[in-house]
Amino acid sequence: MPFAHPPLSLSAVITQLRTAGCVYAEDEAELLLAAPFTPSELAAALERRVAGFPLEHILGWAEFCGLRIAVEPGVFVPRRRTEFLVREAAALLRTRHTVPGAPGFPGDAVLPWDPGLLEDAVLPGVVAGVAGSSGGSNARPAGLPDGRSAARIADGPPTGRTAAGAVVVDLCCGSGAVGRALAAFATGIELHASDVDPAAVRCAHRNIDPAGGRVYEGDLYSPLPARLGGKVDILAVNAPYVPTGSISSMPHEARVHEPNVSLDGGRDGLEIQRKVAAEARTWLKPGGHLLIETSRRQAKGTAAAVARGGLTPRIITSEEFDATVVVGLRQ
Repeated sequence: MPFAHPPLSLSAVITQLRTAGCVYAEDEAELLLAAPFTPSELAAALERRVAGFPLEHILGWAEFCGLRIAVEPGVFVPRRRTEFLVREAAALLRTRHTVPGAPGFPGDAVLPWDPGLLEDAVLPGVVAGVAGSSGGSNARPAGLPDGRSAARIADGPPTGRTAAGAVVVDLCCGSGAVGRALAAFATGIELHASDVDPAAVRCAHRNIDPAGGRVYEGDLYSPLPARLGGKVDILAVNAPYVPTGSISSMPHEARVHEPNVSLDGGRDGLEIQRKVAAEARTWLKPGGHLLIETSRRQAKGTAAAVARGGLTPRIITSEEFDATVVVGLRQ
């Protein structure tokens, strides 16, 4: 007969997680015990977590904007900071905001941007983008439930016209978390998502298909239907922005268990963003917006790339989300 593992108690799971250095051991233990694991499966899941596997990959989901987003081993885990990107995109969709002025949410800040800046004026220093990673055992896992998430998105500016018929593209979509959240908070959109990683595309189908969207596999814009050219209202992008030389300094969970293609932004972290910005105008409709997540240290370089692509940029930061987004308007 196969060995039947005795049920693990909450205190036993917490103890093992604490011993492994998990700061949020209590929260993680409750999630593991609530999962539909048999006693043997729970023991195996706990062993994997203690060994450093991301909690989200073990559970098969991550909370993002108050939604459960399916994630799989080898797929980038959506970060809480990226909820800021969703919030700004949802606000633009719901209000059809077309003037690059102040952001629509109290507490957000617009940073100054000098159009004379060159892209190589990126500030050197700490690992750009690492703050958005899953973190190690000392960081709060991205998938731990946060009941405020939905409220942070929903409590936006007053709703203007509905988003019905608006065309949204989630580029470098990973699991499809951004697109899935936008479909939930700006109903009626025509949603498209693409990624170059086959594993990410398979996972994105699980999140995007139920929302009525379509997912494509390929490099950046290449797999998108040609008919979308000049018709996109929102181009939401969470492209890799960690400098190649800084990946080795990232937390174990991200560095080992997430695909390099979802992290590596090239020498200065901006290589993929430049490619995105260079072609964005071709896809956006007049009044459409490109939104790119970046780091505060890299924001001026990102904005310069957006401007060189023919869009009017602004840089928005949020202390609440510890996040920075560059928004480009097609005039």
